[in-house]
Formats: sequence, structure tokens, C-alpha cells
Amino acid sequence: MHDIRAIRENPAAFDAGWSARGLSAQTPAILALDAEMRTATTALQSAQSRRNEASKLIGQAKARKDEAAAAALMSEVEALKAEMTTQGEIETRIGGELRDLLASLPQIPDAQVPAGEDEAGNVEQRRHGEPVRLNNARDHVDLGAALGGMDFEAAARMSGSRFVVIKGQLARLERALGQFMIDVQTTENGYTEVSPPLLVRDEAVFGTGQLPKFEEDLFRTTDGRWLIPTAEVSLTNIVREQIVAEEELPLRMTALTPSFRSEAGASGRDTRGMIRQHQFYKVELVSITAPEQSEDEHQRMVGCAEGILKKLGLSFRTMLLCTGDMGFTARKTYDLEVWLPSQNTYREISSCSNCGDFQARRMDARTKKAGEKGTRFVHTLNGSGLAVGRTLVAVMENYQDENGRIAIPDVLQPYMGGLTHIEPV
Repeated sequence: MHDIRAIRENPAAFDAGWSARGLSAQTPAILALDAEMRTATTALQSAQSRRNEASKLIGQAKARKDEAAAAALMSEVEALKAEMTTQGEIETRIGGELRDLLASLPQIPDAQVPAGEDEAGNVEQRRHGEPVRLNNARDHVDLGAALGGMDFEAAARMSGSRFVVIKGQLARLERALGQFMIDVQTTENGYTEVSPPLLVRDEAVFGTGQLPKFEEDLFRTTDGRWLIPTAEVSLTNIVREQIVAEEELPLRMTALTPSFRSEAGASGRDTRGMIRQHQFYKVELVSITAPEQSEDEHQRMVGCAEGILKKLGLSFRTMLLCTGDMGFTARKTYDLEVWLPSQNTYREISSCSNCGDFQARRMDARTKKAGEKGTRFVHTLNGSGLAVGRTLVAVMENYQDENGRIAIPDVLQPYMGGLTHIEPV
């Protein structure tokens, strides 16, 4: 959500930011609604003030037995009540239109974000590791079938497309990856593990920005709750409608949960395999900070996600997203892209975003310094640390040999009972 006072003070800056995201000028409509609402508010307050004054005068007129004056004042009060009703209705209607418009508009990009229309405008920041280049590299679908550990057909029979049944040692490897990630984030990187709800109400998904614009990307239950598309929703909403002591910030939370996405906008993309699924596990990282802490926290969060890939020995690159490729709530985003030998390219495995106070305004999440009266909106950050399914894909493809055997990365072997390889059946 956006600060209407900031828009009044500097409309050009907001229009420039929205223009960078491909939108036309929005502030003329915003300021017109704002002016209309403020006019109605002023008229309502004026009518209320005069009604209160006239009500007092009625008593005075009756005390001096001036029935004519009392009757005139009573008639004026009735007219004022009608005016208050009219102006109140206008204020409510226009206020709703203004809130809906503001809620539909994306975050303003940070000044450091490069201009660009799509992923072609993203800027590489750094690379780690040498890409594994294999002759006739098998993709994870073929590898999984040969290992007897992936069954897309069985999943399709029970659930349709974009699901998979993982079994045997591959299921154990997937579980090992999730446990390894959550252990690193909690024991080494200072995040607090949380087991949050997977079903949330409208207010929660509005707060993190999925509603109202991205309803089609979500799954909804028959009783009106939503399956979380990421644990970002649950973790961030922990501070919803709260005032957090500034001395307690930053708050760092992590969760390993299933995530559910309809992938409504991904028709025809990544239809083979596990890259784009309706249901998948992910370790999510969320930080709640004071405004001046968020940029440093963003860099730290990216480092925490990169650290997982480094420990797994996977080659990756870190990309700064351009204005046209960032998510709705983000002011600045880094994507981590892992190397996949079968595709001979890098694919996204983590996205880490600084949302500034955008989500906090939607959630009314604030912070207060000890000894001070005023509050400020917190800043919120979120990132993947990492997507477990895509990491499983990366491990399988990068650690395969010519016979389809998968070597287990050293850091995962303790989670696999000392197993060093997964053999084809």
C-alpha cells in the first residue's frame, strides 16, 4: 500500500516509479479521488460542528420560551443530519475507491534497480563455481525414472498435471535437503524456526500483496481460506496489527512448509518435470526490520541463501532484477539462479526481496522505540532459502554420472544415514 501523503507531496516521483514498471500516470486519478474525499470529509465535519452548535441553541431558545427560534433550529438540525448522511456516504464510497486503487498499484522500485521490461534487463552481480558441463546430460525426469524414485504418471492419475510422486531414496534426499536448509538457517544464520498455518484468511494474503490482483494464482478452500503460496504469507503476518519494540528488531524467522500455487500465468511453461509444480516444499526466510536496517538485512539474507548453494557445491549466479521483472510488493529483488546441465543454463532457485514498508502498511505493522511516543511502519523482507524441489533437481543433475548414479553431496550424507550414492534400480 502507498502513503497518500507522500503521493500528495511528490506525485511525479510515484508516476516515474510506476512508469518504470510499465504503467501510465496514476497520480491524477489518485489525487482527484483524494480531493473529492477530503472535500466530503470537510463538509461532514462542518455539518457535525454546526449540528452540535444548533443543538445547544435549541435548549437556550426553549429556556427563554422562544418557540419560533427553537423550531427553526430544529429544522436546521434535521437538514444538517441529512447533509451529514450524504457527505458520509460520499466519503465512504470515494474512500473505498481510493483504497482499492492504491491497493492495486505495485511498489515503487528502489533507485538502484535497473530499468528493463523483462528478465532480459536483469543485471548479473556475481557467479560462484564452474558450471558442470556433461555430454548427453540427463534431466531429472529421466534420472528419477531410472532411479525408480519419481512417478509423474501416478501423480497425474490422482491429481492432474504439475504434481509428482517421489519415493525411496529420492524422497529421503528431498527430506534431507529441507532438514539441512532449516538447520543451517537456524543454527548458523540466526533465524528462528516457525511452524505456521498453511491456511490463511483474506486479510493475510492482502497484507503480503497476493490479493486482490493475484487471486487466480492461489488455491482457495470452500470455507474461504487460502492455501499459502509461500510461508512468506504466514511468517510476515505474525506482526500484523502489532507494534514491535524497535529494540527487538530485526526479527528473523524461517519455516519449511509446503507451498501451493495454481500457476495460472504459466500455461505451457515448464510442463515437464518438477521445475513448476502446484505443490512443493520450500524453506522461507522472513525478516522484520526498522526502516534504516532493511538494506543491510537484504544483503545478509541474500548471503544466507547463497550459502546453501555453496555448501551443496552447486554453481550459481546472483541477479539484480530490473523494474519490469520484480514482484508486485518488492522495491528491490535479487534472484539466485542455479546451473542445470540438462538445460545448459541457469534457472531461478531463490528470490530475495526488500519490500520496504509496502506490506507493513497493508498489515498495519509498526515499531516503536523505547521512550518515544510515535510509531513507524516496519520494513519487511522475504526470500527462499531455498526451494527444496528445485534444489533436488539441481543436485540430481549436477551430481549424476554416465550411468545415472547420483552422488550425495558431503553435507547431506549425515542426513542420509551415511549413504554416498543413489543407484539406478
